[in-house]
Amino acid sequence: MEAQRWDFGPVISFIREGERFTLLSHISPDGDTLGSALAIMHLLERLGKTVEAVCANPVPKIYAFMPGSEKVLLPEDAKGYERVISVDCADTPRFGRAIRFFAEAGETAAIDHHITNPGFAGVNLIVPDAAATAEIVYELFLAMGMPVDPAVASCLYTGIVTDTGNLSYSNTTPNALRIIADFVEKGLVDISDLNRRIYRTVPYAKTRVQGWVTSNIRLECGGAVGIGILTRARMLEFGATNEDCEGIVDCVRDIDCVKIGVFIREGADGSYKVSLRSKTVGDVGRIAAKHGGGGHARAAGYTARESLSTVIADIIAEAEEELSRC
Repeated sequence: MEAQRWDFGPVISFIREGERFTLLSHISPDGDTLGSALAIMHLLERLGKTVEAVCANPVPKIYAFMPGSEKVLLPEDAKGYERVISVDCADTPRFGRAIRFFAEAGETAAIDHHITNPGFAGVNLIVPDAAATAEIVYELFLAMGMPVDPAVASCLYTGIVTDTGNLSYSNTTPNALRIIADFVEKGLVDISDLNRRIYRTVPYAKTRVQGWVTSNIRLECGGAVGIGILTRARMLEFGATNEDCEGIVDCVRDIDCVKIGVFIREGADGSYKVSLRSKTVGDVGRIAAKHGGGGHARAAGYTARESLSTVIADIIAEAEEELSRC
């Protein structure tokens, strides 16, 4: 495959001119931020660079199979090098506790695909049309003439499929499909094995908490808006972690009458993480942006610090307003 005609020049120079790098993934890490960061870590190591990958939260068990995942450091264990690359982060608050590494860096770069990214780094490679940041990173390998081996392919595959709903969401690009086909054709990935690891291995606690939330979904706006709510007390009752809550918002969205799905989860600090999904109408990225969050038209989120009743009332009103635009 030939590299996309994206401007990789500044990022390539940023990489070649530096010697020590810190890679930053976003809080509540998903397959794309981790897979992309690990792929870049492999690339930098091949170039003889010193590199560390840092995330404010531990790597979820579901992604522990990715080569190099055991090297991902918590902020307190990281050194913080002079060059920092932000990976799949729409804005700096997404770094969480690791934000100091970005703030103290001598040189910064960002590789991302979120349309809400304002270009906060010194060097920015932001491609909103890409299905996932992993798609951009794959093209970066091609642009640098670096071969993709099975370890890197596993990481990039995970990033692409998890950000596209296993290649089923509307953000799935022809290029993303070609990348996966290239991996399969070259024997770089075992799709059956990776599918089992990512989608067919579910912790018991996650099954319990997902069942409870979906059994108590409330429908608003004539059924067009579905809302699932999970309090901290209920999480503790089921022995669930934040990791176990990933994907629950998709269950809300998938109800036949729902156009905008919402999942509200109470955090340990009393704040509420609001995850938003829409099907074919309703720009949930615009809703999230009003609250300092971000994302895409069909998938976005933000953190709210008001009372639960206020959070619910706000999201109902804003979802209804968004749907009225359609």
